[in-house]
Amino acid sequence: MRFSFYKVILLVLLFSFIGCKKNEKSDIQNDVNSPNSIHYAKSLAIHKHEGFTVVTVSNPWPDAVKDFTYILKEKNGIVPDSLKKYTQISVPLKSIVVTSTTNIPFLEMLGVEKSLVGFPHTDYISSEKTRTLIDAGLVKNVGQNEKLNIEQLIDLAPELIVTFGIDNNNPSIENLQKSGLNVLIQADWMEQSPLGKAEWLKLYGALFVKEKEADILFENIVKEYNNALELVATKKPTSTVLYGSMYQDQWFVARGSSWVAQFMKDAKADYLWKNLDGTGSLGLSFENILDKAKTANFWIATGSFKSLAELEKANPHYSQFTAFANKNIYTFEGKLGATGGTVFYELSPARPDLVLKDYIKIFHPELLPNYNFTFAKKLN
Repeated sequence: MRFSFYKVILLVLLFSFIGCKKNEKSDIQNDVNSPNSIHYAKSLAIHKHEGFTVVTVSNPWPDAVKDFTYILKEKNGIVPDSLKKYTQISVPLKSIVVTSTTNIPFLEMLGVEKSLVGFPHTDYISSEKTRTLIDAGLVKNVGQNEKLNIEQLIDLAPELIVTFGIDNNNPSIENLQKSGLNVLIQADWMEQSPLGKAEWLKLYGALFVKEKEADILFENIVKEYNNALELVATKKPTSTVLYGSMYQDQWFVARGSSWVAQFMKDAKADYLWKNLDGTGSLGLSFENILDKAKTANFWIATGSFKSLAELEKANPHYSQFTAFANKNIYTFEGKLGATGGTVFYELSPARPDLVLKDYIKIFHPELLPNYNFTFAKKLN
């Protein structure tokens, strides 16, 4: 629509696309008369039927123009003819390659980590359990997510590669599919709800035919998250909070509808950029940050800083903040795995209940006197 001289052609294509997309969804609804088992995630739908399951992934990256549908076929399962146009994956899987550390906890929670045969940048993985498999040579380093080693993947012959894209141009994914490899595109990173991210556990439950186990695990996470919410139900958000740190010449703050901002809202803290529209982050100048947050009570710093001295060394101007003077600075990125991977990046999407408890411990420590931080660390 941005090119006005193609307006008529684009309108025809647009309405054709909408019609096709509607028909595809009708096919699925007609053939799968079962409820969607997903309740929090916005980009995932799972409809289980006798002998097969339909998985739909929508909005896998910003401005995505189509959804992706996969049919998980069980042994002797019969897939309706109208659904055979979609990618079929035989389940339960025996081997898998994933490309995001956020998927490692899901595999371990379901007890299927030994099915992992490849991962890009294996040094990023922090989990001791999966690192043991890597050290034993059972999980191969398969390149980079943006440029996976296709020859190596063909040799490994995983039954499925679960990957992600950042935009509509994904030559790496296309090359994998042309090589005859089964590829499933996930969108957990696009979820902004803490419980929405964690609910992608159910995708792996479906892939390994461990739906009941996944449901029980997720229900417990929801229960623990809601219990944490109850702790602060009567609290007022009186603690003002600064988030982020300088990266090159900009300070990136989390927008008001982001995953990070939701945690601070749920923990009953007054995040200073809570009214900033949108998800993701926004880059601002240091002067802008100092003007708004100089007297903030708390500072949640991004980066793997280990001390106030290290923080000040990175930028001497940080000492101008009241939170620095009062030593009320925390980071969630300070705990690293044996090869340098950040534990928070790997585990936090799967365990939002623990992230929320960490935030509550920071802002309302009297409510969790015997709780030890899972991710957060106070800088001294």
